[in-house]
Amino acid sequence: MLKPNNFLSAQIERGIAILRGGGVVAFPTDTVYGLGACADNGAAVARIFELKQRPKNIALPLLLADKAQISQVALSVPPIAWLLVDKFLPGALTLVLPRASAVLDIVTAGGSTVAIRIPAHPVPVAFARELGPIAATSANLSGQPSALTAEEVYNQFGDKIDLVIDGGRCPKGEESTIVDVSGPTPVLLREGAISRQELEQVGEIK
Repeated sequence: MLKPNNFLSAQIERGIAILRGGGVVAFPTDTVYGLGACADNGAAVARIFELKQRPKNIALPLLLADKAQISQVALSVPPIAWLLVDKFLPGALTLVLPRASAVLDIVTAGGSTVAIRIPAHPVPVAFARELGPIAATSANLSGQPSALTAEEVYNQFGDKIDLVIDGGRCPKGEESTIVDVSGPTPVLLREGAISRQELEQVGEIK
């Protein structure tokens, strides 16, 4: 994982203050730039949908600091999910799990599952460690390309976001792979930075 320099550390502290106050922050991750808010603040989460022009029937993933936070947002975690966690997280894998009751409806679009990821990047990890799970999605307008730099975020949103943290270009430059592990057999929903072949080294994937 990257180590934050003094500039980035200062931006992280500023971002934590803004998120704690109900703001929305754009920030680098190991995949693409993210747009996030505290997951337990419904009004802040609603602003993500508004800024991104995202339909509210499309759930938002949660970014976590570590494995210990999974139990806060997931009702249950099957053995295959733990195998995938141990193999690929922190990293570019998003897992869909049965949702815990503590997760707000606006985050899950009222559904029974929640998507979680532990990024391999110090900025979102610091946010989630200090504030709890962060509701986040790629920092781009719906239908537009994912942003890989802070400049690309600005080009799409202008000054509408409370803070855009410039952490340089995202190292992977590709969105995470999404696997639904809420049922009896894992289902690949989106192949991204982690390939199906890599996943199948752990277990059967539909």
